[in-house]
Amino acid sequence: MYQPRPYILAETTWKTVKETSYEVAILPWGATEAHNYHLPYATDNFQNDAIAEPAARQAWERGAKVLVLPGIPYGVQTGQIDIKLCMNILPSTQLAILKDLCDVLVRAGVAKLVLLNGHGGNDFKMMVRELSIHFPQLFVCALNWFKTEPKEGYFTHLEGDHADEMETSAMLHIRPDLVADLSQAGDGYAKKWKFAAMRGGWVSAQRQWTAVSADTGVGNPKEATAEKGERYLKAVIAKTADFLVELAGTTRADFYE
Repeated sequence: MYQPRPYILAETTWKTVKETSYEVAILPWGATEAHNYHLPYATDNFQNDAIAEPAARQAWERGAKVLVLPGIPYGVQTGQIDIKLCMNILPSTQLAILKDLCDVLVRAGVAKLVLLNGHGGNDFKMMVRELSIHFPQLFVCALNWFKTEPKEGYFTHLEGDHADEMETSAMLHIRPDLVADLSQAGDGYAKKWKFAAMRGGWVSAQRQWTAVSADTGVGNPKEATAEKGERYLKAVIAKTADFLVELAGTTRADFYE
């Protein structure tokens, strides 16, 4: 039976699109990269979809005219460039893509764009600044879903940010058919910067992944479960939906208080 979701552009017809005034567009932006020995290369993209779609549905059901655009599956992999088939695009390429897509959104009368980021190597902060000059009529913001909800209270191993207990739990909930048995996973041990300034966070640089991790993971995944992933993602989705509703219902004149 024909039942497209009106908040998912990929499923929506021209008839629906031309009759709907969308307030917020959501662009999931992930990556295609190695995730230890047990998670698929498209982990970030599966996670983005599993958050964007239900969050948009919840927002839509509350009256927010939001629209999820087809996601971008490639991210910045300059630190993993020597890992086989980590599919790298440069930040300058990301900005060029964003300029083209923002032009389309402005022509369509969309007022706000949320970049739903699922990959730690993507950093849209400077791009948002530049886009604000090129497209002053379009409000652009970046939402890093993995920072919406603290990991405390959900997971045992809190250190790590790549194929760790949190990501593994999320994938066990989203696509258990694509998660290898955890006995095959590496321990996710990762070396830290030698420099105190970098450990303290006031000096930053790119990590060379193969010098940091033997299995491409950063964080111990061994105690991951689907139940942990479901509970965590439920909280992330609810917070994301709340933000989308608030953003859609707030005019630019009322952004500050």
